[in-house]
Amino acid sequence: MFSLKALRELDWVMVTLALVIAVIGILQIHSATHESRWYNAWWKQTIYIGIGMIGLWLFSQVDYHSLMGRSTLLYMITLFLLVVVLLLGTKVFGSRRWISLMGFHFQVSEFAKLVIILLVARYLTSTKSDTLQGRELLKIAGLVAAPMFLVMRQPDLGTALTYLPIVGAGVLLAGIRRRHLALLVLLAVVTPVVSYHYVLKPYQRSRVDSFLDPESDPHGAGYQVIQSKIAVGSGRLWGAERGMQTQLLFLPVPHTDFIFATFSEEHGFVGVVVILGLYFLLLMKIVHAAQTAPDRAGAVICMGVAALLLFHILVNVGMVVGQMPITGIPLPLMSAGGSSTLSMFLMLGLVNNVRLRRIVH
Repeated sequence: MFSLKALRELDWVMVTLALVIAVIGILQIHSATHESRWYNAWWKQTIYIGIGMIGLWLFSQVDYHSLMGRSTLLYMITLFLLVVVLLLGTKVFGSRRWISLMGFHFQVSEFAKLVIILLVARYLTSTKSDTLQGRELLKIAGLVAAPMFLVMRQPDLGTALTYLPIVGAGVLLAGIRRRHLALLVLLAVVTPVVSYHYVLKPYQRSRVDSFLDPESDPHGAGYQVIQSKIAVGSGRLWGAERGMQTQLLFLPVPHTDFIFATFSEEHGFVGVVVILGLYFLLLMKIVHAAQTAPDRAGAVICMGVAALLLFHILVNVGMVVGQMPITGIPLPLMSAGGSSTLSMFLMLGLVNNVRLRRIVH
């Protein structure tokens, strides 16, 4: 039931933290693009955040148990839309990742994260035993492998990888046998090696090579990471008043995947500590919501969101400073992008949903 009382009962500390990060993102997007062809990106991002706040409130109202009950239908719709993207999607920079509708571009793979969180929570809370059996692990692996495969075909390896921490968090909460955990660790070690030789496309392999040795191709595959590291280092303690790497566009599309580099250059180490501190507080609020959830399903949902958010932050920041391969994973709430911003606010709405159910019960 929608009411002003329910609006007052939202976790406004969590919402405020998310909004502060998002507003800092808008300011940084404006600074990085005001003299470029993306000069209106900050305004679009402002609209997305406004819509995201409405979505957060709506998703906090409908009981998450009801949403979980429809997760199978949502999953089938998501798979269908991912197939549509492959067949009819808008092609940008060689990838088909978006569906165009009335002038807007929707990235289905971003909203798939929300569906996977609900599906994992529903499946793991329906198991009877205290630890997951082998067949149950195989079943949940198959459910997540289908959208991962379709997203990788776009190709979008980075987004496909973000589905894994959701499953990982859920499986650890549900309980897993030691031998199964050892097998998963072994797969995690072997799979990247096999994928490098037999799965990754040439441009993806070049990104891995540039990560290992960016100086081997400074004007090609290693260019972005070299320029990004220069930008981060230029910020020093308090930041450069006018970031040359950013303002002179040495960083390609500085308002999306590399926004952390532009922020580091213009605000320095102090600014980095502040923004990472805000992310830490947001993560702790989500974890607290999981600890106080009224049931196992609520805990799995919250920890799925927390694991996904942490994965995004670690990979994006690691990518910017040259400690991770470039995968195209955005920095949540800060990077420009409608689908990623909306999906993140909807997931925070789910977390608030769990908190509201605790208050109700």
